[in-house]
Amino acid sequence: MAQYTELKGKVALVTGAGRRKGLGEAIARRLATEGCKVVVTDIGHAKGEQMPEAAVGILSEMEQVAADIHAAAAASGNGGACTALALDVLEESQVKAAIETTVARYAGLDILVNNAGIGYLMKPIVEMSIEEWDAVLGVNLRGAFLCTKYAATQMIKQNESGRAGGRIVNIASQAAKSGFPFASAYCSSKHGMTGLTRVTAIEMGKYGITANAICPNHVTTGLGAWQNEYFSEALGLTMEQYMNAMKSRIPLGRPGLPTDTAAACAWLCSDEARYVTGESLNVSGGEEYH
Repeated sequence: MAQYTELKGKVALVTGAGRRKGLGEAIARRLATEGCKVVVTDIGHAKGEQMPEAAVGILSEMEQVAADIHAAAAASGNGGACTALALDVLEESQVKAAIETTVARYAGLDILVNNAGIGYLMKPIVEMSIEEWDAVLGVNLRGAFLCTKYAATQMIKQNESGRAGGRIVNIASQAAKSGFPFASAYCSSKHGMTGLTRVTAIEMGKYGITANAICPNHVTTGLGAWQNEYFSEALGLTMEQYMNAMKSRIPLGRPGLPTDTAAACAWLCSDEARYVTGESLNVSGGEEYH
């Protein structure tokens, strides 16, 4: 059953949503079952050393994710739908085309969720290459900027023709507020995302468009499982020691779930959050207080 009936019929685009058990999939599923028409995007193919096939959403997986979400939306009876679209968020022409395709398919755009990101290029500062740094900052921050630019342009146009408001939600991280070893590029990009969120909120407020960020702590998605292995080894801990230390820092006693972030996103997209903008919302079980 939908919790936010006003989301029925809204049109949403979610980037970086082409992998099973990821945050993007959970967000897209929640919005679709609330009754949104959702376009899930991902790069669709490997791209150089920094974006190998094992780390990105390839087209076949993305299409299956979209089909599964579409089926779940249909079963909910709320009128939601989901389709897939390949999108490299580093390419401005592709971003512009993705927004245009979404509008042509569903007659508008009400929600943008900037979820695409690289969280697997982790190294000490002295070992990180400029190519790795650029890949992380490019996808995580430039990609969010480009998608915001073209989504906001469409939302402003709609606002001027009488279609009220819009929602931009940036999936940041606990790393947007705290530093972590071996994550210089990742933390820098996510700190930058909070700045982008605040400026977007200031500029878009007069059009009734809100912009907020969500800052989850660790979530054991497919990427999260890789991070567990990497950090436990880098810190000289067993996996059990690493996970126990993580849980001990979290007042609620567990890492986050994809559905925790998806629930926060649905709320920010709802009318209940219409007076919330420019915020970076912690979804961390009490681990992050900033």
